[in-house]
Amino acid sequence: MSGSHTIEKFMNEVARDVIDPEKKITVHERARAQQILTGSTEARREARERTDLRIGALGSGSDYTVFLDHLGIASLNLGYGGEGDTGGVYHSIYDSFDHYTRFGDPNFAYGVVLAQTGGRAVLRFADAEVLPYAFSNFADSVGNYVREVVKLTDDMREDSKEKNRRIADKTFIAVFDPTETYVVPTPDDAVPFLNFAPLQNAFARLQESSRKYDAAYRINGGKLTAPSQQAVNRALMETERAMVREQGLPRRPWFKHQIYAPGFYTGYGVKTLPAIREAIEQRNWTEAEQQIGLVSDTINQIAAAIDRASAQLK
Repeated sequence: MSGSHTIEKFMNEVARDVIDPEKKITVHERARAQQILTGSTEARREARERTDLRIGALGSGSDYTVFLDHLGIASLNLGYGGEGDTGGVYHSIYDSFDHYTRFGDPNFAYGVVLAQTGGRAVLRFADAEVLPYAFSNFADSVGNYVREVVKLTDDMREDSKEKNRRIADKTFIAVFDPTETYVVPTPDDAVPFLNFAPLQNAFARLQESSRKYDAAYRINGGKLTAPSQQAVNRALMETERAMVREQGLPRRPWFKHQIYAPGFYTGYGVKTLPAIREAIEQRNWTEAEQQIGLVSDTINQIAAAIDRASAQLK
């Protein structure tokens, strides 16, 4: 499951109520076990210690693209898999009904489970008196993205220093095979120390706003009158809208979401905090500084939108 992290907790609740047809345990339990068995060290730690499974961030390649990336509407992408490699089947002549019934899902068991998962999600969302958003999970993911772009800059600085040192002391020349043609790399410009303080301060505000909303929802979410529910829901819908900038991303104005976007060079693959991350990757330090400020403003706007939803709950 991938999508907007404002509904990560909601989808975990759905996954806890759907039974895996093979193992007769919840699909949440099986997904957690899979993450522990095959995930990275960090993924295993999270699977054991974190209450909710972390959902992935959305890039592009499906119907959700316009809703999330352009309009700022919370979106999800759901599916079942993981037991076999279907990379050689998809978009080939073997991607057929016959192949599916023989190898893919012979008993149609996971087609049924996917319908149960999607059906629960749609019905619960439609019937919820207050939209089932939870912002602490969202803030947690944003915190990871902030730490990643800071680390990306630090790693690039160290890598550039090492590369330039190898050029200066002729390490490449000493190692290259003289019978083949090699070109010594061009030295990198120094990686500056970017000012991430506005981004980190905005994240701290987002954390506090998210904590206050989730606490207020636990206390008052079930006690609201119908007009109050409508007011909260209107405020909640605006929280995802606050994640877009009308001017869009640099050189890609159609892509307006500031938290998620497909990468400029990655096709469908997602980039998180894309305006900052891609400026750093392209070593465009002036743009990176500018985008840190703009994305920080966006995160502050998200926190303000969450605060308005909290005020309606009270």
